[in-house]
Amino acid sequence: MRKKVSWLFITAFITVFTISLVFFNNKVFVTASDSALSNQGWQASFSAPLKESALGSDDLYVTDQNGKRVTADVTLKDKGETLHVNGLAPGSYTLHVKKNAINDKALKRLPNDEIKFTIHETIESVASAKELKAYFERVRAMQPKNRSEAIELESAEVSKADTSESAKSDGGNHSTTNNQVEGVDEADSVKTDGNYIYTVMGNNKVTITDIRNPKKIQKASEIKMEEEFYPSQLFLHGNTLIVLGERFEPYRNERNTKDRIGVPMNGMTMMRMYNVANPKKPSLIREIGAEGYVNGARKTGDMLYVVTNVQPNFWIMNEIDGEVLRPRVYDSIEGTDSEPIDYKDIAILPGAMEPTYSVITAIDLSSPTKSKVVTKGYLGGSEQLYMTENNLYLTATIYETKASTANKMIWNPGIANSELFKFTLNETNVAFHSSATLKGHLLNQFSMDEHDNYFRVVTTEGDMWNDKEPSKNHLFILDENLNVTGSVEGLAKGERIYSARFMGDKAYMVTFRETDPLFVIDVANPAAPKVLGELKIPGFSNYLHPLDDNHLIGFGYETVAEKNPQGGEPLILTKGMKVSLFDVTDFNNPKEMDTEIIGGRGTYSQLQYDHKALFQHKERNLYGFPVTIYNESGKDRNIDFQSSGALVYEITPERGIVLKGDLQKVKSSGEQYGEWEREIQRMLYSKDVLYTVSMKEINNYSLETFVPIGGVTID
Repeated sequence: MRKKVSWLFITAFITVFTISLVFFNNKVFVTASDSALSNQGWQASFSAPLKESALGSDDLYVTDQNGKRVTADVTLKDKGETLHVNGLAPGSYTLHVKKNAINDKALKRLPNDEIKFTIHETIESVASAKELKAYFERVRAMQPKNRSEAIELESAEVSKADTSESAKSDGGNHSTTNNQVEGVDEADSVKTDGNYIYTVMGNNKVTITDIRNPKKIQKASEIKMEEEFYPSQLFLHGNTLIVLGERFEPYRNERNTKDRIGVPMNGMTMMRMYNVANPKKPSLIREIGAEGYVNGARKTGDMLYVVTNVQPNFWIMNEIDGEVLRPRVYDSIEGTDSEPIDYKDIAILPGAMEPTYSVITAIDLSSPTKSKVVTKGYLGGSEQLYMTENNLYLTATIYETKASTANKMIWNPGIANSELFKFTLNETNVAFHSSATLKGHLLNQFSMDEHDNYFRVVTTEGDMWNDKEPSKNHLFILDENLNVTGSVEGLAKGERIYSARFMGDKAYMVTFRETDPLFVIDVANPAAPKVLGELKIPGFSNYLHPLDDNHLIGFGYETVAEKNPQGGEPLILTKGMKVSLFDVTDFNNPKEMDTEIIGGRGTYSQLQYDHKALFQHKERNLYGFPVTIYNESGKDRNIDFQSSGALVYEITPERGIVLKGDLQKVKSSGEQYGEWEREIQRMLYSKDVLYTVSMKEINNYSLETFVPIGGVTID
């Protein structure tokens, strides 16, 4: 219900805080941002419900900075535990909450009855060290004391799994990374230009392999890294190889400590640029860095964008002063030491929930030794990343807080919403554009897509194992200012999203608990999306890949339902890996036209959690992936290792799924596990030759017959 209510303005920083309203031995916890944008509104979550009858009364009201009540649109949701406020002009406000506003008879009095917040037109840079220090002091004082306690107390399933049409390969010459968005390259552990393969496989070095003569491939060179640097991902831009990795060093005021055991370590993401015009002699030409671990990296045209997350280590250092609060950046052409980001380059995102930065670094690669590096720090952590050529989107999960039996505030991971932040990209100019709050949390980057200036996203709200309040799934469409224009809500109750894919004016979403419903959703009209069809089949798909406009490939697992000996719902057992070919020509009646089951329980592939492990040759209709196969044996259903390697299929609407290349190495007698250093990590092609890459070796095969040609040891 909406009512008019009056409010009070008091200046405050944009920060998320939690306060406790104490009634004798009982506490009511409030989680809110003390600032918000005017076009988004402000909200607060209470651990005890508010009375709707209190809205607009003397028990729940707001006055401006002069003590005068003002009018606003207020909505109570979630059974009175969430309060939304809209319609306020920029300024400072205070919400007054008296004891009679709380719907709990046990609460007698309220010592602290004011919640302060500020409405802004747009986000602003941090003005000074004093302002930044005040932000962190409030955050440290008001954050939950033990986030891990909530994880233990609540039953929640957290997925570690990572739009538009997938990027096409550049003709039949050589492979490119299986990118989500055409024209936007993603960092990966393997890159090729068709003549050389560049790999980083966790052995603290980059290897460059000459494949110009497929019958005699050989190691051209390797770049060994120092002990403190751990390379993990690559970009290839013309004659420039970019190596992304993390460097650790003792925390700032501990750098002169001789004994580093037990000393706090500081991580910085480094971008090392090498000239590989002569791949046999790569030379380091520049190194830049930004504090924190990599959230994501993208390259479009000549521009490289890297997003890192960092939480200042004041928890360990037991200090909240000085440069410890600002992320540090490094550029080898500027000097040998890292420097803190300027205050003018730090801003606080609306609705920020934790004392964590999202640091965005941009560099023009057209002149890598001279181009300016621009780095900005935004207070407010991020998890998922989606990028087009013009816009960058970051998301952050907001977990509800509640009081525990010991009257401590804890996180409730079963109930979460998502903050969405949009940034515009104009070469090195990265600018915050808008934000939104959405019900539920996102699975991975494929939960998002931008199309014709509209942003589409799917979320799961709630906990799928909570029978009293079962989970549900939503699709939202937002305009270029991140205002919701349309939605489909409440799909597949009691299930969660396992995969999603957007293709033009259609969205495909897989949910799962006992069966795998594939939803086909029409998103052509941003104001009125609608479900067209639904297909229920055993198993589920972790990754959906477009074959053409009317067919999808699903990669996931087969499942079987067995009787529960204790009664209740049947037991759902995961079996072998499953490849499905879906026909969505009739959107109202999607069909699974072919399937392939690989191995049994225990079988796994990197493709289940990393879309970049998919090999594809569009012209030959070939799709492949690394896989390690297990099968069950005996009455106890023990899983036994069978083989490790890769499989290649021809997949077409006419012939379905046809095995073309079996590159499996069968286990030796007595072998219980595969040799992990020789497990295939990536597959790629150049001309008519297929290459498989592991930590130890690169092998190649004919793309016509899949007969082995040769190989080389790279470690």
